[in-house]
Amino acid sequence: MKTSQKIKQNVVNNLAKTTLYENVTELLRMQQIYEAGIKEVRTKLEILDAEFKVKHDHNPIHHIESRLKSPESILKKAISKDIPVTERSLEENIHDIAGIRVICNYVDDVYKVAQLLTNQDDIQLIEMKDYIQNPKESGYMSLHLVLEVPIFLSEGPKPIHVEVQLRTIAMDFWASLEHKLKYKTDNNVSDDVKKELQECAKSIAEIDLKMQNIHNRLNSKNI
Repeated sequence: MKTSQKIKQNVVNNLAKTTLYENVTELLRMQQIYEAGIKEVRTKLEILDAEFKVKHDHNPIHHIESRLKSPESILKKAISKDIPVTERSLEENIHDIAGIRVICNYVDDVYKVAQLLTNQDDIQLIEMKDYIQNPKESGYMSLHLVLEVPIFLSEGPKPIHVEVQLRTIAMDFWASLEHKLKYKTDNNVSDDVKKELQECAKSIAEIDLKMQNIHNRLNSKNI
């Protein structure tokens, strides 16, 4: 990381720590609300997966992971984006406070789960970024959704945003290792390594397609 970037990051970190103590109660309340959002979406996904298994003898979801941004991480992002540290401002401008990662078996499963989830009456699709059809330059592939989900509190329903990332086992394998490799080098990856990672991503995408075709062929024989 360059010296100027380190200085900027240190400033952001120090501001976040100062602001954290000033807004701790509000941020803890926000965490509780977004944690409820994660539970709401996870439950919907688990029900859809179980129903699909009964109807089609196939579980589209391999497993589900979730994470909730810490108060300090929320503040760092708010400060770096020059966003006022208020509940309303954070809700409107930071859409990944609550995050769910859905690991599917096949590429078709990714789109099927996304469709089933977004078709539900109480869920509104705010944004979709398809990095499967249009991978990032690094080779990263995933389907990103920002959903608006109602959380039912004592004072009534409250809509919040939950980010859902859907990807195959193969895509998750690449993304997890690529992240660890970049973390070890402070994100300073040489051009030749970047090229190798891109080639690995292409190979994994080809394997994904082959596995999907095998699955489809076996399924057609069992119909």
